[in-house]
Formats: sequence, structure tokens, C-alpha cells
Amino acid sequence: MELLLDYHIWVSFLTLTALEIILGIDNVVFIALLVGHLPEGQRKRARLVGLSLALVMRILLLLGVAWIISLQEPWFTLFAHELSGKDILMLLGGGFLLYKGTNSIHDEVTGDKAAEYKAVTGGMLAVIAQVVLIDIVFSFDSVMTAVGMTDIIPVIVAAMTVAMIVMMFSSGYIAAFIERFPTLKILALSFIMLIGVFLVAEGLGFHVPKGYIYFAMLYSLGVETLNLMRRKRKKA
Repeated sequence: MELLLDYHIWVSFLTLTALEIILGIDNVVFIALLVGHLPEGQRKRARLVGLSLALVMRILLLLGVAWIISLQEPWFTLFAHELSGKDILMLLGGGFLLYKGTNSIHDEVTGDKAAEYKAVTGGMLAVIAQVVLIDIVFSFDSVMTAVGMTDIIPVIVAAMTVAMIVMMFSSGYIAAFIERFPTLKILALSFIMLIGVFLVAEGLGFHVPKGYIYFAMLYSLGVETLNLMRRKRKKA
């Protein structure tokens, strides 16, 4: 009961859910391309089954990451700094988020795409299999982002589940909204890079209170909201 009354938990849950939804739109778009050649009656079922299996895989990956984070005994020493399994994961995960965020922002700004996913010509089982495989590509950065924001596993699982349900039934509306306001996706990707820096710092032994991250995100989102309101009024 005390956990439910902790505002830190609610802030992390709502922020993580919003990030999962915004950053998961690309995944939904690729899935829509994959199921496009199936008969009308099978498209929705393939999409729902594929996304459900993808959620299960993300949770399993999360549990594996959580187990590695629990390994806090030093494995070896590098430049007079002891590194544990948790430290190594933080460094690798943070570096990956910095790379992914930088690369994705570059693609958004220039219009380039690092990879193209084409629809398969097989049946529904083949499509579902490819949906799950593609989601693996998106899962690691999603899980590391979640771990960087909170260390409470039930909160991460709840945020992932809610985000996946929202994407299942409202992906079209969300995609249209982000298409209308593309700066929101750039902002979300910049948050990913911020979390990457936080993870690298943690891996090097520098503890950064998560409240700083939440404040930076809320402040940036508030400024962007004012900019959107200003642009809307200017067009009117």
C-alpha cells in the first residue's frame, strides 16, 4: 500500500509508459507492413498475437537483465576500478542507448533509415515469427531505458504491459499524432540519450539520483508543450 502512495513510483510509471508508447510506434509500423499481405480476417489476429508474444519476450529479457544487475560482486579490476556484472551491463546498455539515440535522431533529421523491413510472403505463422524477431531488435533499448528509470521490476512490467495494450488498440491514432508533432519523438530520443549517460555514469560508479532525470524530462516536456501551443496559435 505504501508503494501505491509513493509519487516517485507513479512518476516513473507514467513517464516510462509514455516513452514506451512513443518509441514503440516504429515497431507497430513495421508490424503493420508485415501483416499487410495477409487476408483481412487474419491481420488483426496476427498483430495481436505477435505483440503479445513480443511483450512476453520483453518481460523475460527484463528478468534476465534484473538478474545480471543483482550480480554486484566485482568480476575484475580495470584502471583501479572494480567492475561487477551490474557495472558491465550498465556500461554496455548505456553505450547502446547513446548509439541508438544518436543514430535514430540522425535518421529523423536527415530522413535516412538504417534498415528496411519488408513483408514476408508466408502464412500467418511466418508473419508472427518475424514480428517476434523484429521486436527483439527493439527490446534491448526498451528494457535498458526502463532499467535506467527505475529498479522496481513490477513498475517496469506494468508500464510495458499498459504501453503494449495501448499500442494494440490505438496505434493508428498515436502514429498520426506523432506524425503531426514529430518533435515529440525527437524529445523522446533525447531522453533515451539522457538515460544512456545516466547508465554509463552508474557503471563507472557515479550515482545520479533519478529525480534529476525526471525533472529534466518534465521540464523539457513542459517547454515543448509551450512551443506546440505557440505554433498552433501562430497557425490560427
